[in-house]
Amino acid sequence: MASEEVEDTGKFYGDAKKYWESIEPTVDGMLGGFAKISPTDINGSKAFLRPFLQVGGGKTAATKALDCGAGIGRITKRLLLPIFNTVDMVELNQKFLDQARTFIGEESSRIGKLFCSGLQDFTPEEGQYDVIWCQWVLGHLLDKDLSAFLLRCQKGLSPNGLIVIKENVTSTEKKDFDDQDSSFIRSYEDFTQLILNTGLQIVKKERQKGFPKGLYDVYMYAVR
Repeated sequence: MASEEVEDTGKFYGDAKKYWESIEPTVDGMLGGFAKISPTDINGSKAFLRPFLQVGGGKTAATKALDCGAGIGRITKRLLLPIFNTVDMVELNQKFLDQARTFIGEESSRIGKLFCSGLQDFTPEEGQYDVIWCQWVLGHLLDKDLSAFLLRCQKGLSPNGLIVIKENVTSTEKKDFDDQDSSFIRSYEDFTQLILNTGLQIVKKERQKGFPKGLYDVYMYAVR
């Protein structure tokens, strides 16, 4: 099932909203029962991001980040807040946002704005963010909405800012459609080409290592 074959976009987005409303606001809920992969995931993300940051010899500041599809704030807590002064979060499910400050704990005072919105309807404020982090969420966007969202994110970047995308990819040429949570898993080639077609530049890409066998490959892209 390709995105061009989705006849009812309202149902596509509505089904995803219903699915996540049924999920418990826990790390295991956010990761579909695979909470055990979280440390490996976070360590891989840190290693990927660090060379771009001023503290790692790069040019990207560490003032403000945006966590897209943030859930209860797993990435905000374990990856972004240890690096950035302030983190804003955008998440479709209000229940997850309501849990975020409790889950994040003592560092929650450095969470900035909480936006309850699907990414297809969200526009980052221009020039605000050193890093916009999008992980395991872009499969919930149709191709045209994903392209438009990435272009809005580009405008949301500060000087030397970066969009980081981390997503599952298929090993085949076709998209996989998950009718349980109403999302696509795109092929590596398809995802790469979709990014390039927006005019954005891929400055680095890398496969996440160390995940259990049997899971989809996960790729990280740094784009601007």
